[in-house]
Amino acid sequence: MELAGQIIRDGGLVAMPTETVYGLAGDALNPESSKKIYAAKGRPSDNPLIVHIADIEAIDKIVSDVPKGARELAAKYWPGPLTMVFHKSDIVPLTTTGGLETVAVRMPSNEIAREFIRAAGGYIAAPSANKSGRPSCTTAEHVFNDMNGEIPLIIDGGAGGIGIESTIVDLTGDKPCLLRPGAINLDMLKEVLGEVEVDPSIGGVESPDAHPKAPGMKYKHYAPAGELYIVEGDMQAVCDKINLLVEDHEKRGETVAVIASNETKSKYRCKIVRDIGSRSDEISISHNLFAILREMDDAKVSTIYTEAFDTPILGMAIMNRLIRAAGHKIIKA
Repeated sequence: MELAGQIIRDGGLVAMPTETVYGLAGDALNPESSKKIYAAKGRPSDNPLIVHIADIEAIDKIVSDVPKGARELAAKYWPGPLTMVFHKSDIVPLTTTGGLETVAVRMPSNEIAREFIRAAGGYIAAPSANKSGRPSCTTAEHVFNDMNGEIPLIIDGGAGGIGIESTIVDLTGDKPCLLRPGAINLDMLKEVLGEVEVDPSIGGVESPDAHPKAPGMKYKHYAPAGELYIVEGDMQAVCDKINLLVEDHEKRGETVAVIASNETKSKYRCKIVRDIGSRSDEISISHNLFAILREMDDAKVSTIYTEAFDTPILGMAIMNRLIRAAGHKIIKA
């Protein structure tokens, strides 16, 4: 941990575990560190980075004001998978915020992450530790596959528990606005904040000219190498439709795969079927999502069909990731 902290203080990068996905960490207050993060990821420089802190008191140095609702959210959900967007203080460089006067801040619940943040000086800028556009990394091995030769150190904290990135809520406007869904869902935010708007980009309505206020809003994300399609509808109709599509691909000699739930995996006539988890255990689906998308690349699959997973609590977050990974390619069964 001493070595990892020193690398950050010297302006270098380290991959760190969190309870969501692995992050590619640099000094949030050093403009050159943020430039190195963008370069290592191949990430557009207008895509903001999230500043990670280990202690609630650290927020006062990097934001210009903390609304009452933010303190209430922090009391309930920090440390945890929640990022809040504030007006930034002058100490936070524009390279960290993608040129914006706002800053996204999160305090992870992962103990290793918080120990590392303290060792590194208290302010870590950390997007997900994958190459830009690729599925996020939920294990140290995933990070190594993407970042070997780009960074000097990976802190291996085991597999991420939640498996999808944090919820992001913007608190700089007249009304709170959900920018990215996650494990802290919309209903949970409303319990604390009252009315919460939902950014249109979550449903796929976005302007190519819009400057993203948070990660995951503008660019294609999470995509496997093969073409991914989401099939929606009644469950039996979805199974029947996917089987017909698979049969057509296999007749042409193409490598095709299906992402299914534990409840439906036996219904598919396909050589490659991956069980993403149980619909009665939503966290199993989010936990396995990115790992399965990476498995598809290992299997050199050209086409992937997945069921939709519009589950009650994590459904918005899971479908947000799938829709972006599929490039909004949705088939109605």
